[in-house]
Amino acid sequence: MTSPISESWTRIEAWLARHTPRTFAALGPPAERSAIAVAEQAIGQPFPEPLVESLLRHNGMGHFDLLPPFWSLLDVEGITRAWQVRTEIYGDEVAGADEGDPNGEHGPWWHGQWIPFAFDGGGDYLIVDQRSSRHRGRIGDADHETGCFFRRHPMWASLQALLDATANALETGEAVDGYLPVVVDEDELDWEF
Repeated sequence: MTSPISESWTRIEAWLARHTPRTFAALGPPAERSAIAVAEQAIGQPFPEPLVESLLRHNGMGHFDLLPPFWSLLDVEGITRAWQVRTEIYGDEVAGADEGDPNGEHGPWWHGQWIPFAFDGGGDYLIVDQRSSRHRGRIGDADHETGCFFRRHPMWASLQALLDATANALETGEAVDGYLPVVVDEDELDWEF
């Protein structure tokens, strides 16, 4: 039986190879399990299984838009660096970052149980929320100026949902959460919103 992550990646890869070969070529090779283990030790927590499965398929990419609207995948080292930098900036406040509603739409500026997996090139990250709450595993946008927010659209409920929604948008050419896939210069993926 094919997992949802693997199935979504197969669909995304097929579309990229056909329509945007430059973006397809930017996808990294599989990560080594040992590199993932080193990263998990560095940040003091295991990666969620969907993220591990995704990294074992593609260990990041260059700065090419893949996930709507402008997110590129981090490699294992990039995940570790992003987590460490954000944690160092937030400092001692990380311990109290759960104050407020962990199920709410907005989070603190940073939390130690968030694992970044995609970047926009401007200092913002998509994170997997690993805090113990009913929304564990959801995707948040950790903005470097305003803090983290969590969108309500179903595509942001998990990494599986995000990859599936991305694959659906690519295959159908229809917008998802207001983001429409487009081909730029006949070889690169972009998103309009």
